[in-house]
Amino acid sequence: MLFFLHHGYRVIAHDRRGHGRSSQTGDGHDMDHYADDLAALTAHLDLKNAIHVGHSTGGGEVVHYLGRHGESRVAKAAIISAVPPLMVKTAANLAASPRKSLTDFRRSSPPIVRNFIAIFRRSFLWLQPPGAKASEAIIQNWWRQGMMGGAKAHYDGIVAFSQTDFHCRPQEDQRARAGDAWRRRSNRPYADAGPLSAKLLKNGTLKTYKGFPHGMPTTEAATINADLLAFLKG
Repeated sequence: MLFFLHHGYRVIAHDRRGHGRSSQTGDGHDMDHYADDLAALTAHLDLKNAIHVGHSTGGGEVVHYLGRHGESRVAKAAIISAVPPLMVKTAANLAASPRKSLTDFRRSSPPIVRNFIAIFRRSFLWLQPPGAKASEAIIQNWWRQGMMGGAKAHYDGIVAFSQTDFHCRPQEDQRARAGDAWRRRSNRPYADAGPLSAKLLKNGTLKTYKGFPHGMPTTEAATINADLLAFLKG
């Protein structure tokens, strides 16, 4: 955010419901509500020609917002290491993750949410080849952010990001980005994530960062910020 402020942009970030400083509401932790909350915020601030940048689940939120509410307030969108188009395995999506593996992942989170986040924070940020240097300070900061979210929001959010079908085709220029290391080492094949997202879009373009982790906006900020700035100005 500071990077783009220094380059003259107005920068807005929101805490998703149940996360960060948002209310610890017990319901509405699904993509429809995420998209509607974003629409309510953009309408309240009367944003026009906004450029949306969504990472991970946030990428799905951006795509669903555009598909559900249209692009009248949007100039461009970039999705980074994002969940679309569909993570769960179906008859038409055989290369994706089996529903059981996602269900088991979800069931493991509520009783041990603190340990769950502690383990996930490392794979999220440094799921790279052996020898990759990790910053303990960044890991602890990600743990802090994760622990600010409610257990119910985390629990329901797994279904939201893994079982929502994002096969829509908004018309704006959207850049799909993906960290190769995360995709290669997860149950979600890289070829069915970033490349397919870009292919589904009329004006979509793809930029792949070989060896970058899922959390690359933080760990590889210099590269990602510079490329995003070029995309914003292009």
